[in-house]
Parts: sequence; structure tokens; C-alpha cells
Amino acid sequence: MNSLLNILHEFWLASTELAPWLLLGSLLAGILHVVLPPNLVRTHLGGSRFMNVVKAVLLGVPLPLCSCSVLPAGLALKKDGASDGAAVGFLISTPQTGVDSITVSAAMLGWPFAILKVVAATVTGLLGGVLTNLTAAPDHGLERDVAPPPRRHGRTLLALLAETLEYGFVELLAGIWKWLLAGLLVSAVVSALVPAQGLAGKAWASGFPGMLVMLAIGIPLYVCTTGSLPIAAALVRAGMSPGAALVFLMAGPATNAATIAALWRALGRRVTAIYLGTIIAGSLLFGWLFDAVVQLAPGALPDCHLAAPGPIGQASALLLFGLFATFAGREWRAARRGGAAACCQADPAAAAETLQIAVRGLTCPNCSGKLRRALLALAGVSAAEVDHVAGRATVTGQDLQLEAIRAAIRNAGFEPE
Repeated sequence: MNSLLNILHEFWLASTELAPWLLLGSLLAGILHVVLPPNLVRTHLGGSRFMNVVKAVLLGVPLPLCSCSVLPAGLALKKDGASDGAAVGFLISTPQTGVDSITVSAAMLGWPFAILKVVAATVTGLLGGVLTNLTAAPDHGLERDVAPPPRRHGRTLLALLAETLEYGFVELLAGIWKWLLAGLLVSAVVSALVPAQGLAGKAWASGFPGMLVMLAIGIPLYVCTTGSLPIAAALVRAGMSPGAALVFLMAGPATNAATIAALWRALGRRVTAIYLGTIIAGSLLFGWLFDAVVQLAPGALPDCHLAAPGPIGQASALLLFGLFATFAGREWRAARRGGAAACCQADPAAAAETLQIAVRGLTCPNCSGKLRRALLALAGVSAAEVDHVAGRATVTGQDLQLEAIRAAIRNAGFEPE
């Protein structure tokens, strides 16, 4: 009983620590979404010049995209005329960071850690992109004219504010809320059951062995950038090397088995090898570098013990959990609605029609949920199922409009076949 109470206590402490900065980062992400012109990234990345890789990385670093959602975006860049190098630079740098994860990193692990994380994402993205372009086949990197992005004209301030809040606090958080809960729960278990500095001195938890352990865990699994931060902070509090935690936060969000397989199919073995090799070498290098900085300047890593929550932290945590409850309720209602539509067709004459569409860019259950929500929002759609393994969406309803469905798939960041 005491262990359960300790876990709940640590869960609440971690939540109050994370929530204010996560909400701030979500607000900044919403502002970026509104301020930046649509398709800005795609517009500037044609050709194989070094500056196009730089643009891809610098535009990708602040975007709040995890590995599941960055893959369709990166492959769309390639389809629209970006070089392999620009696409790889974007795919490496973007999922490692983002305005939401930067604020949470600073709150839980300190600004030196957060800044080095941004530098590491930038350097590894540039390195991977440049290496890809240097080894590209002669016909790669052909420039293509891309139409200038549409501008937002005639939008009132109230409409822009509504779009900012909708993106930052609904669309963004709806895709990662389960990973955030899982990360908070794992961090609470580690903090409650592993004594402070309980891992200090363990051969597998410090130095290069610790980094290899984190690399082996992070590469095949899908971990959300922001959701993995509480886990990393809990491991550091337990005595794990901060460099090993940095390796986990670089390699985990940037890779997973589905992303690697999809990248292999889309860009080939050579590009995938450069992508993986850059992430592995870069994460180990920056992990070693940060451990060296901590040894030379112990103040570079602040006291990671969670303090008693203040009123702002408590209010932010309650608001965050209110949003999570809303997302859970919405998903439950959608699932119930789909089940009812499947089993309650009493009148054969009024039976719904069903369409199946092959979809590219689906790499994880998070992608499936995002696309499913987009399809259920269409007029006439009574049920939608998305299988990310098979790469297929099944839509049920009456008077279905194929072009509207295909447009919804594209707007969600995927590509109908």
C-alpha cells in the first residue's frame, strides 16, 4: 500500500513539474502553426545544395513533431522536390526536439541540457543531410518548382486565436496524451521504487555502457519526445549518467522500427544506413560530451529532485488532466459510434457503403488515431478504421465522397494511393 501511495505521490509531483511548461510549449507551437505560412518547409527545399539542408534543419527543429508524424512530412518534402539530404536532415532533427519539448527539458533537466539537446539535433540533422547529398546518385536532388504557399488573408484576430488554441491544446496534445501519461507513470514508478542515486556506480547505468543500454532501448521503440522526458529525469535522479539520458532522448524519438522500415522502402538502403548511423554516432558523441561537461562543471545539471508543487503547477496539472479526459471521452465515443454503425444496419436498403483506401505514411497507432479522427469528421462517415500495419483505411457511411476522403487523408499528413 505504501508503495502505491509513493507512486501516486511521485506521479502527481512529476505532473505538476511538467504541466506548466508543456502547456507553454503547446501555446508556442500553436503560435508557430498560425504564424508560419502553410507548406513553408516544402517551398524552400528543392535541389541538393548545402543551404537547403540547413533550411530543412532550422525549420524542423522548432516543429513539435514526433517520429510517427515527422515521417509523412519528411517524405512529402521529398515528393515535392526536396533532395534526399534535405529530407534526411529534416527527419533526423525534427523529432528530437520542438518548442514543447524544449520548455519541458529546461524545467526537468535544466537549460544547459535543453540547449545541448537543440544543438545535438541541429548538428546531427546537418551531418546526416550533408552525408546523404554527398553520396547521392547523380539524378538525385533535381529541383522542382513549388508553388508559393497560400497566405492567410482576411482572418480576424479571434479566428487566429481560436486556430492557435485548437492546434496547440487539441490537435497537438490529442496525438501524444497517452504517451505523456505512460511517461509520467514510468517516471513515478522509477522514482518511488528506486532510491535516489540508487543506480549510481552501477556499471550498466553510467558511462559508455549506460549509453549503449539507452541506445538499444530507444532505437527500436516508439517514444514520444515530450513523453520520454519524465522518464529521463527519473533515471537521472536515480543516478543514471545524464549523458545516457541524452542518448535516450536523441535516439528514441528519432527512430523506431516502423520508421526505419518505411524509410528503407521510400529512400533506399543507403539513405537509411546514413540516417541510422548519424543518429547512433551523434547521440553517443553528445552523450559523452555532456557527461564530460557535468564532470568539469557540476552546476551544469541542476538538482533534479522534484519540489513540492506550487499553485501554478497544480492548476496546470489539473487543466492538463482535464484535456486528457476530454480526449479519452472523444475516442471512446468515436469507438462506440463505429461499433454501433457496424452492427445496427436494420434496413438493407439503407445499408451503408464501405470504401477501402491504401494510405502511405502510417507508421504507428498514433498515426492511425490521427487519421481516424480526421475521417470521422467528414459528412456522411459513420465509422472509420485505420490499420497502420497494412497501410489501409476503411470508411463506412452513406453518400461517401471519394475526393473528400482523399483530401482529408492528405490534410492529416498522409498520402492516399
